[in-house]
Amino acid sequence: MLAERDCRPNDFAFTSVLSSCDYLCGKQLHALVLKMGLGASVYVTNSLITMYSKSYKVEEAWTLFKSLSCWSLVSWNSMIAGFQLAKLGMHAVGVFVKMHHEGIGFNRATLLSVFSSLCGSHVEVATAFMKAYSELGGDVSEFYHLFLETSCQDIIFWTSMITALAEPDPAKAFFLYRRLLREGLTPDLYTFSIVLKACAGFVTEQHALAIHSQVIKAGFKDETVLRNALIHAYARCGSIALSKKVFEEMGCRDLVSWNSMLKAYGLHGKAKEALQLFPQMDLKPDTATFVALLSACSHCGMVEEGLRIFDSMFKDHGIIPQLDHYACMVDILGRAGRIVEAEELIRRMPMEPDSVVWSALLGSCRKHGETQLAKTAVSKLKQMEPENSLGYVQMSNIYSSGGRFNEAGTIRKEMDGSGVRKEPGLSWIEVGNQVHEFASGGRHHPQREAICTKLQGLIGQLKEIGYVPEISLALHDIEEEHKQEQLFHHSEKMALVFAVMNEGKLHGGGNVIRIMKNIRICVDCHNFMKLASGFLQKEIIVRDSNRFHHFKDSICSCNDYW
Repeated sequence: MLAERDCRPNDFAFTSVLSSCDYLCGKQLHALVLKMGLGASVYVTNSLITMYSKSYKVEEAWTLFKSLSCWSLVSWNSMIAGFQLAKLGMHAVGVFVKMHHEGIGFNRATLLSVFSSLCGSHVEVATAFMKAYSELGGDVSEFYHLFLETSCQDIIFWTSMITALAEPDPAKAFFLYRRLLREGLTPDLYTFSIVLKACAGFVTEQHALAIHSQVIKAGFKDETVLRNALIHAYARCGSIALSKKVFEEMGCRDLVSWNSMLKAYGLHGKAKEALQLFPQMDLKPDTATFVALLSACSHCGMVEEGLRIFDSMFKDHGIIPQLDHYACMVDILGRAGRIVEAEELIRRMPMEPDSVVWSALLGSCRKHGETQLAKTAVSKLKQMEPENSLGYVQMSNIYSSGGRFNEAGTIRKEMDGSGVRKEPGLSWIEVGNQVHEFASGGRHHPQREAICTKLQGLIGQLKEIGYVPEISLALHDIEEEHKQEQLFHHSEKMALVFAVMNEGKLHGGGNVIRIMKNIRICVDCHNFMKLASGFLQKEIIVRDSNRFHHFKDSICSCNDYW
């Protein structure tokens, strides 16, 4: 109409018309665009990309996209949507990654287009997008909410989404799995294995038991990959007995089966069982096998056994020790007080020690009050991971334990000045079907006042039978009474008392209290849990960032070697 009136259409006019064109009409308009010299207009080109994509001419859309000298966010979104319409999911993921390399941000439209492109694709494609999204700093929580907005009914996409959430947010992963079932989808072998991975992040084993039952009903009872996942899940949820039962009932075991069981024993401080199991392996061990064995020796103080295993790696099995193995050996020697030998081992390493190795040495220095060597380890950690608070916190604790509170304060100030933040201590406990989270002092918990009152009473009773607070661990610039109060409100103590207040709702009837903690349990809380287990006549299982502690009859399974 504009042409009939001898009016020259601009790029906005072409953009409007192209939105309603089919392929033939759009092709003619494309020729007119070029004739009128508007081919460089990003607005017109974006509309042409969309037109070609809707006409299933994605090759022509891609050629146009590549011809642009400057891309807008709409350009990227249009091309991703084009690949989505053409059911070329991997190409859509590739464009998404390229966006990041070009410094272009993404919005909800971008993600929804890529989401849709993953429906019907192979699991590798969907997983590739999840991985790319995470590596680009994407918010998994936002990803989760976007997923709930889509209408994708594809089992592969659901499984990939569960995969992305399994470790960072097991609860959301499990929620998606339940929703998957409600949508009428049938989980496959891979879905079950990923859900079991999520189950490993829960406090109790009840979720793993539920999935185990579904695995049997689905006819996957004898699948080795699922039995391996069950061994891992049960062990991480505190039930080494169930892990052992699954392992012993296996008709066919692969290397992962053996390694999973060895690792489970080590995690629960059962090094003797791990060392007895190892000779029974009918498969050639790999590097992971020896990490599991050395970790088990480390947790139990079996120094000579650890040295023997380390020496046998290359001599008997032809396996060259890697960084993980050296870190284990530094930990084994250091925990036993053989810190000089640990340092010498680091110096003899054929590769540069990483942060795990230096962290192992620092932990040993913390345990034995070795200040000078600790400074070296902290210096190395600051260079490798400047935003990691571990070095600062451990050095401050070393000074505090030795009564050098001024130096401890200096370290804290340096940490604050560097903008480094200590990871807050959190504990979780499962009551009924609800997980309760506790921070130090019980902040934000609706029953905080009642919990604190109950805790004060329990502390008083434990003091009568020998509990002495480790006030050297508290900050130096507060009164002794306040130091004790600070220790009393550590998150695991709050979680324990809440469990006692709700013992009738605990999994298993309340005889066993299970607590999960995100950082290492402190000396004071360890002593507290030991005495509380005897006084309350309950088994208390604490899973911290390093291992499991089984407290029963005022004794810990670690024998105070941790």
